Amino acid sequence: MINLIQWIGEKIANATNISVEEIVTYIEIPPNEDMGDYAFPCFKLAKTLKKAPIAIATELKEAIALDEIIEKIEIVGGYLNFYTNKILLTQMVLEEIENKKENFGANQSGKGKTILVEYSSPNIAKPFHIGHLRTTVIGAALYNIYQFMGYHTVGINHLGDYGTQFGKMIEGYKRWGREYTLGENPIDTLVDIYVRINHLCKEDETVLEICRENFKKLEQGDPYCVKIWNEFKDLSLKEFQKTYDLLDVHFDSIKGEAFYIDKMDEVIDKLENKGVLKDSQGAKVVNLEEENLGVCLIKKSNGSTIYATRDLAAILYRARTYHFDKCLYVVAYEQNLHFKQVFAVAKYLDIPEKCLKGLEHVSYGMTRLTTGKMSTREGTLVKVDALLQEAIDRAKAIIEEKNPTMENKQEEAEKIGIGAVIFNNLCNTIIKDQIFDWNTILNFNGETGPYIQYIYVRTQSVARKVTHLPNITDVHFDLLQDKQSLKVITLLYHFENVLMSVIAKNEPSLLARYLIHLSQAYSNFYNENKILNEDKNIQNARVYLNNAVGTVLKTGAKLLGIKMPNKM
Repeated sequence: MINLIQWIGEKIANATNISVEEIVTYIEIPPNEDMGDYAFPCFKLAKTLKKAPIAIATELKEAIALDEIIEKIEIVGGYLNFYTNKILLTQMVLEEIENKKENFGANQSGKGKTILVEYSSPNIAKPFHIGHLRTTVIGAALYNIYQFMGYHTVGINHLGDYGTQFGKMIEGYKRWGREYTLGENPIDTLVDIYVRINHLCKEDETVLEICRENFKKLEQGDPYCVKIWNEFKDLSLKEFQKTYDLLDVHFDSIKGEAFYIDKMDEVIDKLENKGVLKDSQGAKVVNLEEENLGVCLIKKSNGSTIYATRDLAAILYRARTYHFDKCLYVVAYEQNLHFKQVFAVAKYLDIPEKCLKGLEHVSYGMTRLTTGKMSTREGTLVKVDALLQEAIDRAKAIIEEKNPTMENKQEEAEKIGIGAVIFNNLCNTIIKDQIFDWNTILNFNGETGPYIQYIYVRTQSVARKVTHLPNITDVHFDLLQDKQSLKVITLLYHFENVLMSVIAKNEPSLLARYLIHLSQAYSNFYNENKILNEDKNIQNARVYLNNAVGTVLKTGAKLLGIKMPNKM
């Protein structure tokens, strides 16, 4: 399928000797269809070409030859407006969907490139709460989309399984383990033990010293400490997996911070050899003040390392293991400074330049309740397993009310409830804080996951009513030239461009918003056009477009991690 933005970019580049890469960044889609399908703002080139925008537009119009796909070019106030041949565009889009089906929109732009996506990364022995949900669904969506676009994609779950808190957990278990049955509600049990030992540490400094000694023993491989630590880890992973199964999220690598313990000495040696590791009150730091990043602590005064050191060891390991082109860290914006510092220090580790350039922090906003910020102390921390079950139960209640005779209610309720939660995390620019409100996320009429699912189910309902599903050879493209049909066709054409924008900006909300717009355009098409028609040629064209929308909605939702129900 012709990439029209690329086509226009090449024509303008040939006429101006300015790179295609620069030109295409200026091309716009006009807000009004009457102003054309694409617009080029000639004032962007005025300084370079030393000409007035209208003069540039006039010269470009004369230099660009029309062909079968671009049928008209007009000059409007310094803009060059391009109009496509709508019948040919319709044919091109629908034939591409016929050929690619569920792979429509995919390309091989990522062929030969490796992308690592680090996401989820919960802490061992602590609840998997709603804050972890955002990184999990954002990371999973990026993983899916990069993979769809031809990249070799590696999903990494970087567990928080190391630190002095585990010395405390071990001590708490030694003292009170017999009071608990770890197999029953293991996370809640471990949290309870952790709270108890923390209180005791505050009351008795000698207990805190014992906990620190436990952690040293763990680092040194003490059999008892390692055994308990592994038990905590295994129990936590089993509990986390229940949530991952519900979300249908998978990882290619699950390695915690502890995996990098024996790899940190090399990081420290490299920094010392480069002469950048400095003493600071007994600690070891890298001074980044010239880059306005303060100092990056590498080793504490007591000789222990911190998570910055482990992140550096992970970068070194990943560069050697995967030779990645990009390594994305899907972590909340509260860690912005941390990653700026780590990436700045990484340049001293002798890793390939492409790996250095590919380090990227995909930061996202926090999740808040309608009543304010979540707090463990205030009892407002929302656990993900409870949240997902609540979403499923609420979806099932809606189904019971609207369609009491539906089959497989539980299965469909899971798709709707979980889909609603996922979409709520992805529908707005991810850097923005997210408000979690039950009154909006399960709304079947708003800009929500259930609305997209509802529109998809409608496309399938239409298809089931047709005795003969049309083939592409049955479609008269000239019968899909009304305003509503063309809006749908245009949106379908842009699906691949939207996916390319997602990976260019690491912003899955672009796809979520696209699916809303496509659903709304289909709804207008459905309301204004009688699909099941006495005229079989009209019916074939409209049913084919109906089915094409269903295909793209299902593909797009799947990339976001949302499953489509069969009925609603």
